[in-house]
Amino acid sequence: MDALTYTKTGTKVATATKLDTAVFTVVPTNHELLKLAYTTYLANGRENLAITKTRGLVRGGGKKPWQQKGTGRARVGSSRVPNWRGGGIAFGPTGQENYSMRLPVKAKRLALRQALSLAAADKKIRVIEAFEPKDAKVSQTVDLLQKLDAKGNVLLVVSEKNEHIERATRNVPSLTISHANYLNVFTVLNADAIVLTKPALDMVSAWLGVVPKAAAAEGDKS
Repeated sequence: MDALTYTKTGTKVATATKLDTAVFTVVPTNHELLKLAYTTYLANGRENLAITKTRGLVRGGGKKPWQQKGTGRARVGSSRVPNWRGGGIAFGPTGQENYSMRLPVKAKRLALRQALSLAAADKKIRVIEAFEPKDAKVSQTVDLLQKLDAKGNVLLVVSEKNEHIERATRNVPSLTISHANYLNVFTVLNADAIVLTKPALDMVSAWLGVVPKAAAAEGDKS
């Protein structure tokens, strides 16, 4: 699998970059695993903000509305019972719910390989020598993306993030910047174009590529 390659100024290079087959040519695609990794990412980033009040938290309702017997009406002890208007919520969210999900590391990496493989198959991946905006201006980043024909939601993957790069990409619409070691299925699947610097591509290949069993065993121990 090859990827279009450009210089840091956006000039197309005649020789395409060879992509690691262990990372960018994973078949067949397990769509259930991709969906699970996608939803896991969203669940782990979910903020637990929804809170409702039970009958014990709603203000009022301390006085019994009417006497227990003799009125012909159903007995009731408080005007804040859940079946009354203005009452508490019986089984609403309390703010203590845990929505996080856990996915094994091997499954995460396999899902990410498959997502990158789908992107490579759809010709979404572009490789540039380096991302070095000269004056850290947004206009320079926009011009570079136009030269790379990167349209829509663009994912820029770099080997390191610094203030210079942050300033050059901060206000570019539909651009997401990610460190090579923090790629995830969510951003990869949502990207219409993925731009990787060569150092970032090397980091991704070293991180997600197939490693010898001995090295994998050492990593599991650590």
